[in-house]
Amino acid sequence: MRVAKKPSVLVCVTGQYDCDRLIEAGFELAAERDCDLHVLCVHNPTRDMSSYSDEIEYLYRTAKSLGADMTVLFHANAPRCTADFARRINAKHLVTGMPDSRPNGFVLTVNELLPKLPVTMVTEDGERLLYALDHASAALA
Repeated sequence: MRVAKKPSVLVCVTGQYDCDRLIEAGFELAAERDCDLHVLCVHNPTRDMSSYSDEIEYLYRTAKSLGADMTVLFHANAPRCTADFARRINAKHLVTGMPDSRPNGFVLTVNELLPKLPVTMVTEDGERLLYALDHASAALA
């Protein structure tokens, strides 16, 4: 597997319009750290993308407007697929949404696969929260 040389910030999105806030937060982090910006959307394999194609197109345009590449992958194991992608693009930081007050299973599993990768979760109002995750517990840093 060929790994990118320049470090990058990886933003993980789902097929939802409001994931634009994640891309914007990732853009700010990438600018602060002089990193490339990559956006990744992993979906379960499907034949019918019509239920979220408009949202994916909107997020793609948002990513492009901020100079980011956006990749959509179909894989049954989103955390593993994300970890593999993060290694390939030399990700030094991960940005995700925050569905509630705790990190979700996706983030915890990615952290198990990439324990040294810092994770920033973005609240619905756009606040960036850096999480310090270990395998015993997750706490707000």
